[in-house]
Order: sequence, then C-alpha cells, then structure tokens
Amino acid sequence: MKVLITAGPTREAIDPVRFLSNRSSGRMGFALAEAAAQRHDEVLLVTGPVHLPTPAGVNRIDVTTAEDMYHAVAANLQGVGLAIHSAAVADYRAKQVQTQKFKKKEEEWHLALERTRDILGSMRRPLGFEGCLVGFAAETENILANAQKKLHGKDCDLIVANDVSRPDIGFDQRDNEIILLFRDRDPETLPKASKESLAHQILDRLTPLLPQESSRL
Repeated sequence: MKVLITAGPTREAIDPVRFLSNRSSGRMGFALAEAAAQRHDEVLLVTGPVHLPTPAGVNRIDVTTAEDMYHAVAANLQGVGLAIHSAAVADYRAKQVQTQKFKKKEEEWHLALERTRDILGSMRRPLGFEGCLVGFAAETENILANAQKKLHGKDCDLIVANDVSRPDIGFDQRDNEIILLFRDRDPETLPKASKESLAHQILDRLTPLLPQESSRL
C-alpha cells in the first residue's frame, strides 16, 4: 500500500526576506514516515522547509508554500491507501507579496492576508480521495471540541490532537502527548513519549481502519 505523509511547516512570503510560518519542526511527520517505511512498500513524504534527514526507504518531495504542498499532494494521490496530514500548513498568506524588502517607516504597516488552500479539507472533495484519512489538530484550548469538529468537518477517519501550549511537548520538542479521536469510539490518550514511539503507536491504531487487503500496517 502506498502511504502519503505531509510534514513540517509552510512558509508564505511577505517580501524577499520575510515570511509567515510556525514553529513546526517536522519531527512527528518524519517519525511517521520512518515508521511507515518499516511496514510498507512505498512511503511518500511531502515536507515543508525543515532540516531533517530523509528516513531510509522514504521518497521525499520538498515544498515551501501551502499552494506548493497542495499541488504535490494532488499530483501523487494515485494508488494512495493511507494519507496522514501532520504538516502545520499556514492558514493565511500575504494578499500581495512585496517585490522588494519592505523598509521600516514611522507609520504602522497593515498587512492584508488571504486564506490558503485547505489541503486536508480538500482531500475528499475536490481531490476525491477514498482511502484512510488522518489529520492533526495542534490546539491551545478546547482540544477535544476543536479536534472533534475537524474530524467530522473534514471527513477524517482519525484526528491526532495535541496541546501545543505546553512547553514540554509538541512544536520544537522531541516528545509529544496526543489524543486520538475516532469516528466510532471514545478518544484514546497516548501518554507522553518520544515522537518515534508515538508514530508506531499511531500506525498500530490505524490497522483496523484500513481495508482488509491493505492492512499490512
């Protein structure tokens, strides 16, 4: 079975030297790709700008913007049975990118933003993905409620939620603590552990969600 995983942040340019982004290190997505490569014939990792080595046995596509990531995902869905969207995709980009470096002035700088393409929300429609769909919810409050909304609103089979307001887990950290939200059973908390360990636990929980002929996870 072919597995597609997105990882890392995206960068949305403001001018030639500035961009909008977030603190995602990409470690969780890379850990998932490494774990999946040990269980599958083919793993494709679509990653934003990160400084991490490509896991053994993983095919990698590097992208920069949310639009880049959308097109890379759309172009590689053929034959994918499991898609895991762990990337922290920027929700907004500058409406107009400055062609030259913006110089500091006395007055305020008002930056107009516009929405980026919703990659996870596009998977079922218009992209027509019919396989097992996993999304991530990086939250700072109302974690369960926000994750449940994402689970159903984006027609996912599983949402992996975590509290990114905690300094000891999540962004920039080697450890995480997550909550798995399924469509048909109660949420399950996976206690704090390395992202490598959690990646294997996530894949273990995904096995029953896959079609029987693809359940080699």
